[in-house]
Amino acid sequence: MLANLLAAIQPVVMGDELATRLGKNIRQLREARGLTQQQMAKLANVPRATWANVESGTANPTLSVMHAVAEAFQVTLEELISTPRAACEFYPRDTLRTRQRGDVEVRKLLPDAIPGMEIDRFELPPKSQMTGVPHTPGTREYLTCESGCIVLVAAGERWQLETGDVIAFRGDQRHSYLNPGERPAVAYSVVALARS
Repeated sequence: MLANLLAAIQPVVMGDELATRLGKNIRQLREARGLTQQQMAKLANVPRATWANVESGTANPTLSVMHAVAEAFQVTLEELISTPRAACEFYPRDTLRTRQRGDVEVRKLLPDAIPGMEIDRFELPPKSQMTGVPHTPGTREYLTCESGCIVLVAAGERWQLETGDVIAFRGDQRHSYLNPGERPAVAYSVVALARS
């Protein structure tokens, strides 16, 4: 008997949880944009009362209302109903993915995947070199020297970067990074992957 009652209640509880999550996400997205409910309702072309009801977390909106809300925010429906993300998340250094490529330490600076983007921090010991991996055709890479000296070899040419210098190059070609100095060098690489 109790099992049957719990089974009957479960969809209602899940529906309430989803409506609450939807309301929190919509409110967070609206507040992040600095807009009022009235302004967002107008952008979504829904009545303000409908918007307020959905944002309250007690509504059961139609698919067309959810679609209009997603379009107004320019997000996916999945983002509207996913578990809300914290406004800020702290990632201690040791939690970021790090790998060794020879003597060079490469640390990812994006804890969450962002489609089409990679940001890495390289720490090259004195007199060390790292060969880059060519990316997909059309990829651009931006390299900046944070400290020390970095020599980039790409397309048969050499560029020496001092602290603060930036170079942009095709990331789909053979390239390598070299620290010719007597002290460690730190560089940051931003790779904008070509869309396939």
